[in-house]
Amino acid sequence: MKENNLKNYALLILKGMGMGAADVVPGVSGGTIAFIVGIYEELINSIKSINLSSLKLLFRFKIKDFWKTINGNFLLSVVTGILISIFSLAKVITYLLENEPVLIWSFFFGLVLASTWSVSKRIKKFSFSRWLMFALGAIIAYIITMATPTQTPEGLWFIFVCGAIAICAMILPGISGSFILVLLGKYFYIMEAVKTFKISVMATFAIGAAIGITSFSNVLSWLLKKYHDLTIATLAGFMLGSLNKVWPWKKTIETFTDSHGVIKPLIEENILPNQSIGMAILLAVFGFILVIALEYISEKMDNK
Repeated sequence: MKENNLKNYALLILKGMGMGAADVVPGVSGGTIAFIVGIYEELINSIKSINLSSLKLLFRFKIKDFWKTINGNFLLSVVTGILISIFSLAKVITYLLENEPVLIWSFFFGLVLASTWSVSKRIKKFSFSRWLMFALGAIIAYIITMATPTQTPEGLWFIFVCGAIAICAMILPGISGSFILVLLGKYFYIMEAVKTFKISVMATFAIGAAIGITSFSNVLSWLLKKYHDLTIATLAGFMLGSLNKVWPWKKTIETFTDSHGVIKPLIEENILPNQSIGMAILLAVFGFILVIALEYISEKMDNK
């Protein structure tokens, strides 16, 4: 393998790690990071290529043709990065969310705010229809973030459904798959399965995710090809509307007790800043600058 290719794949793994880190947090989407680092459309099109036609190549043992058709090196690098982050950061992120919520949400608030601006720049020219779709996306995302989490079954059939639904959100900038899991009442359950390496739950979730993402990617690819600017405007709106979820200061209205007897917040409402304001602002600014820096570095490296 050429040294240049090794550098490219190493960079893709790092980008995947950024996506994985975002996907662990309820309120931040891995799709947002994919947009920032410039791999979103290639990711969607690569996933879309895993279909009956390419699978026939696999079943006929034409492995090399199959791998090339699905852009295998690209997908393997990104997925490797995502998995590295999920397995290495699951414990850290859940700890910070439980013990330092204001600080970690402040960082992600700045990140999502900068990401909204970053994605909006990809719209070639704003028009009434694009502003309308931007506003519609923001409203839809805001309504989703206002939805009340529910307590749901722990059967494997439901874990499969959760995987299929959550993965679609994970590749949508602004709509967090982790937050969808919160709404479905399975965020902490899935995180616990990852931390304890519970194979049955992880495998079932992964199968649901694989089926969900290959189906949904076809829809997204078509929309980006036929209605690029309208789709981007809607996605940018999703990101703006999702800021409601990542507002750092919240008050718990209702709690629930999970299967391990731990009390966790069920319903929260945003409140005015009341603690750690200085540090929160610093972290929000850091998150904002980090997005701009990531975008700049990614563009520079891609142009080499």
